[in-house]
Parts: sequence; structure tokens; C-alpha cells
Amino acid sequence: MDPNSIRVILAELHSKKITVRRAYSLLKDLPYTDLGFAKLDNHRTMRRGFPEVVYCEGKSSEHIRRIVGHIMKKKTPLLLTRASPDCYRALKVSYPVLRYNEAARVIFLENRRATPRGKKGYILIVTAGTSDIPVAEEARVTASVMGNRVKGLYDVGVAGIHRLLDKKDIIKKANVIIVVAGMEGALASVVSGLVAKPVIAVPTSVGYGANFKGLSALLTMLNCCSPGVTVVNIDNGFGAGYFAGLINKK
Repeated sequence: MDPNSIRVILAELHSKKITVRRAYSLLKDLPYTDLGFAKLDNHRTMRRGFPEVVYCEGKSSEHIRRIVGHIMKKKTPLLLTRASPDCYRALKVSYPVLRYNEAARVIFLENRRATPRGKKGYILIVTAGTSDIPVAEEARVTASVMGNRVKGLYDVGVAGIHRLLDKKDIIKKANVIIVVAGMEGALASVVSGLVAKPVIAVPTSVGYGANFKGLSALLTMLNCCSPGVTVVNIDNGFGAGYFAGLINKK
């Protein structure tokens, strides 16, 4: 439930368009709904500007189905991360409107009325290589469902830096830039050195043995010499997309 919804309910109660009983029934699930196995945060939109997101790994199909059923009743945007194709197929039977990005492993449903894009600037997602695209897609879908315009610039890593420099215009016009890179993770420093905008660096687990499943990229990004770079966890496209959405919203 968002702030405007609560204002409407209180205004209708004040003008006697609805009864106290009806207002109570609409507000009784605040601040959370207890499903026994989960407590759904109904205040999340009011605090953060976006409803609770469902992380699917480790959850049973029945638990996910019940959580989704409750969120669907709220008619808000829906985002489920790290969801398998089997999970999507099971949910699709009951909720055919749901969409799935297989590369990102994200199930989602946009509510364009609740998250208008308007004329806000765009978020740009840059990847070093094509192997980084799944993480980039998780960031892209997250930011898009949050109501942001998002553009992608993929496979422009430092091994062929001319590919990046050829796109300086699109890079400089972005409000926020997400840089997704594995191997040594050098791309975040390069991009940050070209712009005056905030950069969110996402290390990926892409790389050979000494990459240590993303640790080397993470350390490089944390030691970035160009100011204005923040770093999220390894392979955390969702975290980067969400944070970029908060910045772009301002």
C-alpha cells in the first residue's frame, strides 16, 4: 500500500463515502501480513518507494505461490529474483500475466500506472563482456519495474576500450551508470573517469581460477581510484538496479 492509497481511504472515510468497517478492512493488514511462514511488509512502498521483493532461492513452490497470491491482490508491481524456469511455469498457471526474463532469472509484473516513467533521465547499464549480461539483465529488469528508463551498453570492456569510447555520448547523458564486470573488474574505474555521474559497480563471478569467483573483481572495484563509485555484492544485479532506481528517482 502506497501513501496515496492511504490518503484516499482516509479522505473517503472523512467524507463518509465509506464506512469505518470498510476503512478498517482496507487498512487492517498494515504494517505487515502474517502468513505464518512469512511476514509480508506492507509498508515497504511507503518507506522505500517500492513493494517487497521476493527472493526465490531456498523457498518452496507453495510458499512462493502464497506470497505471490497475496501481493497480486495489492495490484502493485511484482518482482521475484533468482527464480527458476520451473518456478515461473508453476506460477504462470495461476497468474498468466506474469513475465519472465530467463537470463536474469527474474519473474516480474510492471504496474505502469503506479510507476510512471515520465521524463526522468535514464539509467545506463554497461557490461565488460557478454558473459556479464545475466547480472546486467537482473539490474535492468529491476530498475525498469521500479519505473525507470533504462538503456544497455553491452560488451565494451577494457580489452577493446575503443568500443566504450565510441559511445561517450550515451554514457555522459545518463543520470546513473551501472557497470557490470568480471575478470579483474577494471571497467568501473574507466567509466567513472569519463563522467560526472554516480557509478554503481557490480563485480561478477565471471573469470578464471585467480578470479576467485568474483573476489578479484570485487577487490578491484573497492579499490577504485576514481571517486564517485559505490560497489554492491558479487553478481548482485538486483541490488545495483534498486540503488540506481533510488538515485534516479531524486
